[in-house]
Formats: sequence, structure tokens, C-alpha cells
Amino acid sequence: MSELTPDFIKNLFNLEGKVAIVTGGAGALGESICEGLAAYGADIVVTGRTLKTLDEAVARIETYGRKALAIPCDVSKEEDVIRMVETVMAKFGKIDILFTVAGIARRFAAEDFPVEEFDQVMNINVRGTFLCCKHVGRVMKEQKSGKIVTISSVRGFAGHPGGYVAYGPSKAAVDGMTKQLSTEWAKYGITVNAIAPTIFWTPLTQQVLQDEKLKKIFLDRIPLGRAAMPADMVGISVYFASAASDFISGQILYVDGGLTAG
Repeated sequence: MSELTPDFIKNLFNLEGKVAIVTGGAGALGESICEGLAAYGADIVVTGRTLKTLDEAVARIETYGRKALAIPCDVSKEEDVIRMVETVMAKFGKIDILFTVAGIARRFAAEDFPVEEFDQVMNINVRGTFLCCKHVGRVMKEQKSGKIVTISSVRGFAGHPGGYVAYGPSKAAVDGMTKQLSTEWAKYGITVNAIAPTIFWTPLTQQVLQDEKLKKIFLDRIPLGRAAMPADMVGISVYFASAASDFISGQILYVDGGLTAG
């Protein structure tokens, strides 16, 4: 137990000397998480499937004076994930933080949902999250410490008429995985938590939020009356990555403007 001193309190969110992996780090949500962690001192490994966008993310991270490394990786392929972890260890020698942001959504009516699209959502959102946790978890087990933060969704908590018969169950699986891993790995000093946002303003959601009928369906369910912004992810991400959350594990925290409250 740390002694409660002014220096301890002031450094609760300090991430200097930490190494963080952010999968899907070149997307809108991943980018905000990367920049938040870098601003508080972490060096960042950003992964994704397109090297050009990863290089752009690295350039943004480096403006904070932190080291950054881009690694192309398809999280649904175990050989890619193993190679990614080996590359990080060769470069930095440790992994302190993992954010599993990589994910996709597909929207179809349940009775018309193509099986191949369903499988793709599950492969990236569930299998990809598992593979990254599995191989980073092995490193953290040896270190006897680590912070893992999965990205879930309010759709894992409640259904929606918008055609999420794959996405919702995939995020419910992420919630269950988060709780399971938190109980298995607590003895190694590893915490595992999930951030579950509501719909965000990103390039991927513009087709929904620019359709006034669909937008109303979504926003009518959010007491604060707006979609989330990528900046809304920064504070909670730094919290879960830092010493401020050392006694928090197995939790699903909703960044949802009050949606799940009622």
C-alpha cells in the first residue's frame, strides 16, 4: 500500500517510463487514447492494418516528445499478434499498458445478416481482443504487473433497433472476457477493465449521425443529448492506464452520456 503523500497524489496519473500498445490506434478513438497517454508521459506502440495511417499517428504522438512505434498488425491473426508483441519487446523490453481498440461494426437486419459479415465482426472484435490479451498477458505475467483496457460498447449492455446482431453480442463477449481475465490475472498484478462508449462522432459513424432519422433514434436515448466525441475518451483512458486505478479491475465503465442509467 502506497503512503498517502502530496507527491503520491500528484503523480497518480503520471505515465512517464511506461510503454503502451494501442491496437487500432490510427482510428479516431485510438488516436485520442494515444495522444492522452503520450501527454501524460507514455511511449506508444500503435498498431493497425494500414502503415500510412500508422505513420501519421506516430507523427502526432511524437509531438508530445514521446517515443512512438508503428507496427502493422491484423489482430485476428495470431501470427501477426505474436510478431507484434515480439517486436515491442525487442524495442522496449516491456509492456505496461494494452488498449484493445481495434474493432469493426456491420449493420444489417438480423434476418438478412450475411454470415461472412457476422464472422468478420466476431473475428476482429472478440478473437482479436482475446489474442492481444493472451500474448501481452504472458509478458505482463512475467513482469508481475500490467494494465489492460478493452474497448466495449453500450451495445454490449443493451440492444438497439439499428441492426447490431453481430456487434452487440461481440461487445457483450468483450465484457465477459474482461471480467474473466481480471479474475484470472489479478494474482499477477494485472488489472483488466473495459471502456464502453455510446455512439461517437467519427468518420465511421457519419453515415448514421448525418441521417436525421437515425440520429434521433440514437440521441433520444442519451440523457445528455449528444453523441460522444473522441476527446471524451481521454480522461478515462489515462485513469485506467495509471496508478489512479490500481485497485480497480473487472469493471465496465460506460462513457455514454447517461444512456445506461435509464
